[in-house]
Amino acid sequence: MSGYPVDGEIIQIHSYKHNGMIHRIWEKTLVLKGASTYIIGANDKTLVTEADGRTWVTREPAICFFHAKHWFNIIGMVRDDGVYYYCNLSSPFVWDEEALKYIDYDLDIKVFPDMTYILLDEDEYEWHRKEMNYPDVIDRILKNNVKKLISWIQERKGPFAPDFIDKWYEKFQSYRK
Repeated sequence: MSGYPVDGEIIQIHSYKHNGMIHRIWEKTLVLKGASTYIIGANDKTLVTEADGRTWVTREPAICFFHAKHWFNIIGMVRDDGVYYYCNLSSPFVWDEEALKYIDYDLDIKVFPDMTYILLDEDEYEWHRKEMNYPDVIDRILKNNVKKLISWIQERKGPFAPDFIDKWYEKFQSYRK
């Protein structure tokens, strides 16, 4: 038994809110690379269950990047017209044999195939920050990580590197054959 999921394993992803309540569950994600500091996964047409019990199914293949030290995760959605990224400001992930888990902190950055981006949900973040009493240190960490994420986008670092999604999507395809 390792401290993280192994390549080829199917796992669940559980997203929580700061108050400990479940936010969202992704039923099945294939681990493409499991390591102690990061996990790269992939899913396509996977069932997602919302906190209120509503469900939906993802529309396109996605490559997911989770890190144990950074306060964000990055989802690259493979579409016909290019890769769209959805970046969640979140706690670093933890793995506990049941699922990969993280706290979702509302702020999101959507990145388009041409690498332009928009910061989303600032109002929701401010509202939850007050409602759930996010400590000032968390607020500072998250705002610093927004800056770090933007620099990754601008520098084409990590999952934003030109061949990153292609490489992992190819590996995902090989598992599906």
